[in-house]
Amino acid sequence: MRIIDLGLVAYSDAEAIQRERLDRVAAGEEDTLYLLEHPPVITLGRHGGGEHLLAAPAYLAERGITLAHSARGGKITCHFPGQLVAYPVFHVARRPGGLRRFFADLEGAVVETAAAFGVAAESRAGFPGVWTERGKLCSIGVAVRRWTTWHGLALNVGRDLSLFDLITLCGIEGARPTSLQIERGEESPSVAEVKDVLADAIRKRFAHSPLA
Repeated sequence: MRIIDLGLVAYSDAEAIQRERLDRVAAGEEDTLYLLEHPPVITLGRHGGGEHLLAAPAYLAERGITLAHSARGGKITCHFPGQLVAYPVFHVARRPGGLRRFFADLEGAVVETAAAFGVAAESRAGFPGVWTERGKLCSIGVAVRRWTTWHGLALNVGRDLSLFDLITLCGIEGARPTSLQIERGEESPSVAEVKDVLADAIRKRFAHSPLA
């Protein structure tokens, strides 16, 4: 597995990078995990979600917030600096358990990462992602082509979750976001610290390789 840190990258640019890599992974090259942050963007999944957007597109444009349609599963979510995004471009046909095991391992890696920072989190049947008693810590939504995954997970790290005020979180009435810093009640950990721990947790569950 290759693990590549893209830094801060626009949503559309990250999609293009994944699409290019997907064809190569599907053809037999090694799985690749991209770690990154996005500038403010609200995304609609392939199951829609526009009805859960609480602000007009013109309002978003005035504030430099991108509105994007995505090939991933699920409905509406958002990304922003202070949220760690992980995009696994993995050929799941090579692994036992298929997509069900793939999702379970992603959720497990996030639960393990949260625990490393003293935060108790869990997966919930029927609600993809990772949750705490306060709310949703991490969203997960993937796309699959030629038995190869792309898109992935978004783990809230920082305290500023204000972009979620513009949507109904994942289309779930009453759902509230939370983050590692909110759960801990302090301005740590940083995205960089979480990135290292999450990379190790995913590597342990999927493969073994040095951080690229």
